Amino acid sequence: MKTFLTRLLTVVLLFVSVCALADNPDDRSPLVQKDYLNSIKLTFLSWISGSTKLSYERAFPAWKQSGELCASLIKAGYDKYDNDPYGFTVRYGHKFFIRKDGRLSLKGFYLRPEAMYSHYYYTPASGGDRTLANMGALLGTVGYQYVYKRFLADAWVGGGYAFGTPSETYYHHGFELWHWFNMVNTNLAMSFSIRVGICF
Repeated sequence: MKTFLTRLLTVVLLFVSVCALADNPDDRSPLVQKDYLNSIKLTFLSWISGSTKLSYERAFPAWKQSGELCASLIKAGYDKYDNDPYGFTVRYGHKFFIRKDGRLSLKGFYLRPEAMYSHYYYTPASGGDRTLANMGALLGTVGYQYVYKRFLADAWVGGGYAFGTPSETYYHHGFELWHWFNMVNTNLAMSFSIRVGICF
């Protein structure tokens, strides 16, 4: 699991770096693409972590901000921990774009505070009755969103404060609780991923 998380974080950071280098604000081609204000996204690789996550984002170009709502069905995916989870997550994040060239409302670096709630039942690895994992988290993330025509890709990394009843795996289908280096902290949440989608 630690190796998987390290590789995923590496992919996220490489994606952000490559997209940032490709984003040239001095390119003032007269063939400027249409500025779409809405997008629908799928969280990349969410299926192999046990859930399917869909997001809707709406830009507010006058403020250089956007709002993003994400919901997921836990069980619609590969059950990597083999504990038969079933439930849902919901999260809302508000993006403050900090580097924009003024042409595309959904493109650029951003800071995003967000709130998340995760609620699902699972079967513990030790057996026994179905157990409830019921967690909330307040996160702060930094990321980069790339737009090309109608295609959109979004990558971020961040962390924050978690509270509630954790699962035995410390994974909550949208954030991970700290459990590395022989230390466990069920109030420290981390989040990083990539979303891909279309603009309209």
